[in-house]
Amino acid sequence: MSRLLAYLIRFAVILIGYIVASLAASAFLNILFLASLGYSPDQTHPTATASLYFSIPFVALFVAYFGFMPAAIVILISEILGRRDWLFYALAGGVVAAVFLGFVHQNADADFDVTEPRAIAAVIGCGMVGGIFYWLAAGRWAGSWWKSEAPISPGPSGS
Repeated sequence: MSRLLAYLIRFAVILIGYIVASLAASAFLNILFLASLGYSPDQTHPTATASLYFSIPFVALFVAYFGFMPAAIVILISEILGRRDWLFYALAGGVVAAVFLGFVHQNADADFDVTEPRAIAAVIGCGMVGGIFYWLAAGRWAGSWWKSEAPISPGPSGS
């Protein structure tokens, strides 16, 4: 029963980490969009700030939806290998974003395709930010739920 509880707790932590990563990537994408329009923090109008309260969670839904399958594979790999370093998650987030861009380029219509190099770099950067925030929320304990606490000692020799 204890093992089942550990699985459920780790699954909840992974889910919370994915939500945090999606929100962080969305926030970074919104900030990049505002910066590309020429807004700076001291010039921000109150309506732009209020719109972020709606747009960040809304865009996070799309980030979470489109990045789910590649991110699930990366999370599974990190749990099996027990990877706990932030650089792995940052690079993995960039790979997840690149896989998304490749999928969109191959399967989407021309209106949805991202072809401008700055936009491609922004999406990959958002994936890297999401990966770092996943590491902060859940990745630092990857693989800890399935590894035994005490080392297994060999049996008595000579029998």
